Amino acid sequence: VRKLPDVKKLYEQDERHRKLFDYSQTLEGLSRHASVHAAGVVIAPGPLDEYVPLCLQHTRGVSSNGDSDTVVVTQYDMNCLEDVGMLKMDFLGLRTLTVIQNATDMVKRREGALRHPRSGHIFETMDDVPLDDPEVYEMLAKGETSGVFQFESRLGSEKLRAMSCDRFEDLIAGNGLIRPGPLDSGMTDVYIRRRTGQEEVRYLHPDLEKTLSSTYGVIVYQEQVMRIANLLAGFSLAEADVLRKAVGKKNAKLIRKELGKFVERAVERGVARRVADQLAEQIETFGRYGFNRSHSAAYSLLSYHTAWLKVHYPAEFMAALLSSVLDKTDDVVKYIAECRELPRYLPRMDQRLEVLPPDVNESDWKFSVTEERQVRFGLGAVRGVGTGAVQSILKARESRESFSSLFDFLDRIDLHALNKRACEALIAAGALDSFGHRAQLLAGLDIAYAEVQTREAEVAAGQGSLFETDGPKANESHPMLPEVPPWSEADQLAREKEAVGFFISGHPLDPFREISRAFGPLNTGNLTEFTGQDIQLPCVVTKVTRQILKKDSSEWGRITVEDFSGTASVLAFGEAWKRARDVLQQDAVVLIRGTVSNRERDENDPPIFLDEAELLAELGESGLVAVAIDIPAGEGDWREKFKRARELLADHPGRAPVEVHLTNGSAAIPKLRSRSLKVRPDSGALSGLRKIFGDNHVNLVRVTR
Repeated sequence: VRKLPDVKKLYEQDERHRKLFDYSQTLEGLSRHASVHAAGVVIAPGPLDEYVPLCLQHTRGVSSNGDSDTVVVTQYDMNCLEDVGMLKMDFLGLRTLTVIQNATDMVKRREGALRHPRSGHIFETMDDVPLDDPEVYEMLAKGETSGVFQFESRLGSEKLRAMSCDRFEDLIAGNGLIRPGPLDSGMTDVYIRRRTGQEEVRYLHPDLEKTLSSTYGVIVYQEQVMRIANLLAGFSLAEADVLRKAVGKKNAKLIRKELGKFVERAVERGVARRVADQLAEQIETFGRYGFNRSHSAAYSLLSYHTAWLKVHYPAEFMAALLSSVLDKTDDVVKYIAECRELPRYLPRMDQRLEVLPPDVNESDWKFSVTEERQVRFGLGAVRGVGTGAVQSILKARESRESFSSLFDFLDRIDLHALNKRACEALIAAGALDSFGHRAQLLAGLDIAYAEVQTREAEVAAGQGSLFETDGPKANESHPMLPEVPPWSEADQLAREKEAVGFFISGHPLDPFREISRAFGPLNTGNLTEFTGQDIQLPCVVTKVTRQILKKDSSEWGRITVEDFSGTASVLAFGEAWKRARDVLQQDAVVLIRGTVSNRERDENDPPIFLDEAELLAELGESGLVAVAIDIPAGEGDWREKFKRARELLADHPGRAPVEVHLTNGSAAIPKLRSRSLKVRPDSGALSGLRKIFGDNHVNLVRVTR
């Protein structure tokens, strides 16, 4: 009303609008309804109704079966409860705890015990695992944190890589520093610069060194605020806790009072007023965002446990992780892609970790690990196949040997639990691949169902053999499955996606995995971190919808795209749509150029506004990607290797530049680009270079002009 002339005019001249604004100002900030904290528990010295007023609240999902229920709640909010002396504690459930438990259970079933695969040391639980495993920190320092608790985001991985994480204390600090407050105030970058020796560690007062040495002179934790007040101003720990609460809860009146007290008492104890004032300012600025160290340490322990399992038991860990997100399609897609990427940064893995299609002879309800240490898809993830059907399959499998054919499978399960449509979904997902190829199985399904149902009817009518056993007769013959051509790879992948929501046995982007990696770390799973930015995204088109704008009747397109991490929406208007609509066809593998939406309404799932699109198959010859060879600085004489590389690349002429990157820890990487050598970045050239320089030293990168 005060700032906008038009609104002010309405307020002054229109009685109806004036009442609307007056009522709104009165209502603003009031509680809309009485809500129930998801995990808050109030503890009192005796019966709760003798201390605070209570009421009954009808709520959903509190009972053990998730149904509606009535619970007893306090009529006071959290602040009033503290004022009257009650203790409120939050008891939170973490999915990560289930992941760790399920992974360790799988390890113990296979190995007989939870042991270190290299040293052979046996641990009773994950809590007994030492916190100084160098292989774990080597992975974290590379920023490879997919699946690692609290550090999965691009921000988390970047900060661990920037600080060259190599100890548990770095994880504790990292957990406290990757929060909006520390990031906005700059304290995260100060910590990293001091941690890596780029900035001198300074203390405003010598007595602070003992308290702040572990965080390089930066106030990171709330406990440090308390200790500073205790050491320099003589606050008791109870008084220091009042200061901590005042700063943490942003109580301006109490902050001024407590910091004023801190300054005066510190000066009385011989601290220079200038230093005391600076410290008070730091406490208010940094302490406002200070994380609780005990909380951060507990979270960091889970971060370390997930990283340890990922390094030493990747199959079991990824199976448990995938099982935990079974109902989240984009997360499943992301972790399936991560399984295939593991050998790139876990040097002890000698083969790619594959996520195999479901198999009625091997799969459980959730993801599991095969004898060959591959991850097997769970039957519970197949759409249209319910709990009863899976239980019937598992029960039939336990009672006798594995299923030998489609007819044997249908004969031994409960056909009332697994109808024909559910069986079609199992075929499309690959769960019956051991009985024949999928086109053949689907073509023969009606015949098989009729055969088995006829046999069941005969048994029900008492026409079965007197000597017949519970199962099919050993010499019983079944009709042959029809001879039909297999589905094409594209058709098979499309049917897989329809059956389970994503690709399993392959991905349309697989032939372009190298090029896709060059455009990282951007992917569909982290678009929220690139809002308002121009991006380039390798992806496959999975759906195209043509629509008409109401205002001018022009055509525009809504395109759904998918990469190895999930799905995203692309919106194409005007000239951009006219230029790209012939390229953006169903199943086309393309490079999208556009801008990620920064509209407030899109903050959780931002679409991409299209600028251009081109086929990814044409990108290798466009000169927009280069072949990069990473050379560790100071490691031997590489001239002979480069001589062999030049001879190899001469057989693969093309338009992609060749770059040499001199690596030296976390320092900046000098890049040298050949002026004359251009190559075709195909699999032959890349595999040849990797034989010369090593698998982890050759990659495709985007060309920077």
